[in-house]
Amino acid sequence: MKETSKVFWISVVIALAFVIWGVIAPTHLGETMDTTKAFFLSQFGWFYQLAATFFIIFAVFLIFSRYGKIKLGKDEDKPEFNRVTWFAMLFSAGMGIGLLFFGVSEPMSHFMNPPMGEGGTPEAAKLAMRYTFLHWGLHAWAIYATIALILAYFKFRKGLPGLMSITLYPILGERVKGPIGITIDVIAVFATIFGVAASLGLGAQQINSGLSYLFGIPNTFPVQIIIITIVTVLFILSASTGIQKGIKYLSNANMGLAVLLFLGVLFLGPTVFLLSFFVSTLGEYIQNLPSMGLRLAPFNEERASWIQGWTIFYWAWWIAWAPFVGTFIARVSKGRTVREFVLAVLIIPSLVCAIWFSVFGGTAIHLDINFNTDIASQSLETALFYMYEQLPLTGIFTIVTLVLISTFFITSADSATFVLGVQTSHGSLNPNNFIKVTWGILLSLSAIVLMISGGLNAMQTAIIVSAFPLTIILIAMCISLLKEFGNEVKAFKKPKTK
Repeated sequence: MKETSKVFWISVVIALAFVIWGVIAPTHLGETMDTTKAFFLSQFGWFYQLAATFFIIFAVFLIFSRYGKIKLGKDEDKPEFNRVTWFAMLFSAGMGIGLLFFGVSEPMSHFMNPPMGEGGTPEAAKLAMRYTFLHWGLHAWAIYATIALILAYFKFRKGLPGLMSITLYPILGERVKGPIGITIDVIAVFATIFGVAASLGLGAQQINSGLSYLFGIPNTFPVQIIIITIVTVLFILSASTGIQKGIKYLSNANMGLAVLLFLGVLFLGPTVFLLSFFVSTLGEYIQNLPSMGLRLAPFNEERASWIQGWTIFYWAWWIAWAPFVGTFIARVSKGRTVREFVLAVLIIPSLVCAIWFSVFGGTAIHLDINFNTDIASQSLETALFYMYEQLPLTGIFTIVTLVLISTFFITSADSATFVLGVQTSHGSLNPNNFIKVTWGILLSLSAIVLMISGGLNAMQTAIIVSAFPLTIILIAMCISLLKEFGNEVKAFKKPKTK
């Protein structure tokens, strides 16, 4: 069997065409993306809201269903990684750079410009954190958990290739091996490219901001290209070592650095306030989860625009990341039961994200309310570093953050090249280095093109558009899983013949 697939060559050609378009006519690409983004947000916001809610309901159903004892693998299989390493790997791939980029900037943005009511008030502060929990909590991890579970089940229990298309075999039969299957896998590849490219762009911007703060290096686009180039070389070297070495060791290093950074801000900041803020806001988040998760504000254009720009964008981003994060989490989760898997992937990361935002965002809000530090006026990429200026050990915090962003950058891109390799090499769990290096280069070029064409706005457009057809595929995968679960239960209950 040839290592590369038709999906690989089709995807590479389309990806190169996109890159060339962005290089030759960045303005035209940016304008096209702006028009497309406006259309999808205004016409299909309801669809993304319903889809994100569906994945939460589906994940909770799996936890309490009779299928919870089914193992993701053969009955005798044991987990390949211990729980600490497993958690570190899925978390580094699943959130990574976003926690650092948005840890301060998102709560502060919502604090000054809340989805309802007046900004800059204690009520706005609680509302800001509640909606940040919404965007980074159960909805996101329900999407990841569901797709990862489906991929792991069909790969390790059924022994099928680790492809998105093959999970639809119970519905489509042999048709998944033809043009329909190729189309499904190409859509998954491009959702992954755009989702990860957006994170790489954000990471480069924030590394540049940190270097500018520390060393006075200009915060410019050419510098960000240099940063992306350097990190690209590093993550390609990491990817070439395989998942047992590069990603595993870097993920554990990420977790250690993140814990140190978190504890430093917690204990040097307003500790008691942060813990109280976390507990009270978590309760409000759980209490208001259904209404927040389905809110669209059809009678208020301004509030509807806020929801489209934040909530709908996040649902599309997590869906776009689902093939990437789902394939990666599936790869490292062999041997776990359905119930253990969904509980761990759904609950633990959601809580960690909530605590993280409470500490970083809560510290910034506390400083602005009580000391008029004006962190809210900073840009998305500089808000974190400006907050550090208000705390002791500013330089140490900044250096640790830059190292952590870089390692998150590497692990996210490293994991993405592995996943793209799997999806474009017939589902092989050990894609060759040629495939991984090709995707590593194209990921970086895509990030640069999106930054040229309109920065964060262009990244949002690419994510929202690529997530639309993928959402339909993911829902079909859930139906396919239930059908196969039902067949397995029937086979188990069927009396054995002599």
